[in-house]
Amino acid sequence: MRVDKPWGYELRWAVTNRYVGKVIHVNAGHALSLQYHEVKEETILLWNGRIKFEIERDGRRVAQEMTPGQSIHITPGTVHRMTAIEDSDIFEVSTPELQDVVRLEDRYGRANDQS
Repeated sequence: MRVDKPWGYELRWAVTNRYVGKVIHVNAGHALSLQYHEVKEETILLWNGRIKFEIERDGRRVAQEMTPGQSIHITPGTVHRMTAIEDSDIFEVSTPELQDVVRLEDRYGRANDQS
């Protein structure tokens, strides 16, 4: 199922009561929300493109550039954001809580919206 987003789109290729698999396409120059999840746990793998990945560690936000083949595991409560340097495709596998998104900042006016 394709879900259009202001930064690109998601292709949800597996949705079960135990896990979800997505391809997240982020257009160059666009970013997902600065967000965290209360329950949802996820692992991402950058398939192609380049992204800046921001994550909070020990109370500080750090950024790293990711290139294809790199992955990162995100536990509940971890503040994070992805920004595409180039058009990018990211595989995400997560627990099934799709609505569990707490947006702290959003370029597209969705800070209090769950879409």
